[in-house]
Amino acid sequence: MALVQLVRHATLLVTLDGTTLLVDPMLGEPGDIPPIPNSPNDRENPLVSLPDVDLTHDAVLVTHRHRDHFDDAAAERLDDDVPLLCQPAEADAFREDGFTDVRPVADSVTFDGVDVSRTPARHGHGDLAEQMGPVSGFVLDGERTLYLAGDTVWYDPVAETIDRHDPDAVVVNAGAAQFVDGDPITMDAADVAATVDYADCPVAAVHMDAINHCLLTRDDLRDAVADVLVPEDSERLSV
Repeated sequence: MALVQLVRHATLLVTLDGTTLLVDPMLGEPGDIPPIPNSPNDRENPLVSLPDVDLTHDAVLVTHRHRDHFDDAAAERLDDDVPLLCQPAEADAFREDGFTDVRPVADSVTFDGVDVSRTPARHGHGDLAEQMGPVSGFVLDGERTLYLAGDTVWYDPVAETIDRHDPDAVVVNAGAAQFVDGDPITMDAADVAATVDYADCPVAAVHMDAINHCLLTRDDLRDAVADVLVPEDSERLSV
């Protein structure tokens, strides 16, 4: 059995085979991060407080370094020698932050018996996706297999990842993050529905109600997609 606890936004605690990974730690207080610019909503971030959750972990996994996935508070609070898994393009930035055990995942690595494979992700559509910089998803494979899709929209490589790894559960980043112009850069309700329809396993959606440009709320998603799991902050899911 794997345990997935939503902390807030995209920050997760994933426990698999007795190993706990802290995923995409955004640990700051409300208002620590300026609003994402060029958004219909100009509130400061995070919009909600960090819940009272035990953040004990064996390693950290960062899908990409946007500030809603790795903030200044995380850089300050995490132990310098924590094993930190990341995409190769950002390894040097973590080392410059002072982390001494950075483990870039080009294809796959094994940590404490859990196989960690990096998967494609596309942070939006067209030219905007290129401007958003490199992003990744990750598959965690142990006694159970968990696919963390990362900041991506629904596109062929997401389906191909599901086909290849046959996960026991999928976690998608929803919220339909939106600038004033252009299409959403994370999954909207239609993308989540496509994932639910394609995957032969439970699908959970996170990445909502915490950052100013994420316009799709939990309630909206529940109304639009009947079969998706939508955890609240601090909620645990067994998969």
